[in-house]
Amino acid sequence: MTEVDEVWCTDITHIPMPQGHGYLVAIMDWHSRAVLAWEVSNSMDAEFCIRALQRAFERTGRKPKVFNTDQGSQFTSPEWIQAIEGRSIKVRMDGKGRWKDNVLIERLWRSVKYEKLRLWSYETVGEASQLVSDWMEFYNHRRSHTALGG
Repeated sequence: MTEVDEVWCTDITHIPMPQGHGYLVAIMDWHSRAVLAWEVSNSMDAEFCIRALQRAFERTGRKPKVFNTDQGSQFTSPEWIQAIEGRSIKVRMDGKGRWKDNVLIERLWRSVKYEKLRLWSYETVGEASQLVSDWMEFYNHRRSHTALGG
C-alpha cells in the first residue's frame, strides 16, 4: 500500500480481566499505521465494532478504498457489511488461518498488551479502556515507527 486511506483494517483482541474478558477493536490505516478509532467492550457483538467504525469516519472525514477484516461474525454481519459497502468501500476478508493478511493490526495487539495492559492493574472495562486510551495517544503521536523512518 502506497498511500493513506488506500486500505484500512480492523480486528478484535481480548483483554484479560480479573472476572472474564474485555474486548478491544481498533480501526487502523495500513499505510500510516495510525489507529483511527478504537473501542473496548465487555461483549463481542457487532455494535461496538460499528461504533468504532463510525468514530473513524467522523474523526478523519475520510474513507478507505478497501477495508480488510478477518472472517469473524462481527465483520460478516449484515450491519457491518452495510456500513462498509454503503460508503462504496470494497470489503476484503482474510483467508481462514491467514493472520499474515492483517499482520499490522496483529503487531498492534502485541504492542498494546506488552507495553501497557500487562504492566498495569485494572479491575473494570472502564479502567482498561482508560489504559488503552493513554496508550493509543502515545502510539499515534509519540511512539517511533521504524517502517515510517522513526
